[in-house]
Amino acid sequence: MTIDQLFAVIDAAPNKHSVEISVSKDWSQGRTVYGGISAALLYYACKLNVDSARVLRSLTTNFVGPLLSEQNFTITVEVLREGKNVSQLQARAIQEQKVAVVVQACFGEQRQSKIEVKNEEVHNLPLPEKSNFIPQIPKITPKFLRHFDLSIEKGGIPFTGKKQAQYYGWMRYKTAPAEITDAHIVGIIDAWPPTLLQMLKWPSPASTVSWNLEFIHPHRPIGPTDWFAYKAETRQAAGGYGHTEATIWDKDGEVIALSRQTVAVFD
Repeated sequence: MTIDQLFAVIDAAPNKHSVEISVSKDWSQGRTVYGGISAALLYYACKLNVDSARVLRSLTTNFVGPLLSEQNFTITVEVLREGKNVSQLQARAIQEQKVAVVVQACFGEQRQSKIEVKNEEVHNLPLPEKSNFIPQIPKITPKFLRHFDLSIEKGGIPFTGKKQAQYYGWMRYKTAPAEITDAHIVGIIDAWPPTLLQMLKWPSPASTVSWNLEFIHPHRPIGPTDWFAYKAETRQAAGGYGHTEATIWDKDGEVIALSRQTVAVFD
């Protein structure tokens, strides 16, 4: 199932505040649905309940419990507030009467302002020619990675005992969608392994506890086959939790999103 086919299920739902859906195993990450696709689906459901002039400014996702693939779950959307310029919504993924994922989305309409501060952060990463992809290793590499190309420029394969804890590289959809929207960008950013896993010498489970994304608008149009540049740094890790920050650029070097995650590692 492609990401666009999953979005089409939400589009076809008669009630945009309550949508029943399931996600196929090829989007799985261990026993759960890949976090990026679950966040993207909840965001997409929110977007259908907001005026199109309001674009995503921030998205906060909490992964409360396992969301199992191949099983139906319900996406519920609540409009918390519709202001003059800003809309606040909350979406939940509920499976077997338990909340699995919660998203809070903030949408804002562009306004006239005398304040303008440009983000001039650069990455200096050459576009990939011969990509250093994460290999598909049975029972170790998550199934969902077959949907993406991840080209590592700095950082190691998980469970290889590296001393570093960052990832620099490029990402794109392996099968190009019809277009790239904010929902597709949400869906791909979380595809990278947690930065801490490369420091381990043997396979250990890890999961994102909370994830905050901030989107920068306006930005240039993004093509379906375009690469996105990605830099993630570990800010701190101790006691089984790590805190990472990442910047995402389009292929022309314009910053389009900022990401921050809290990751639990069970080593």
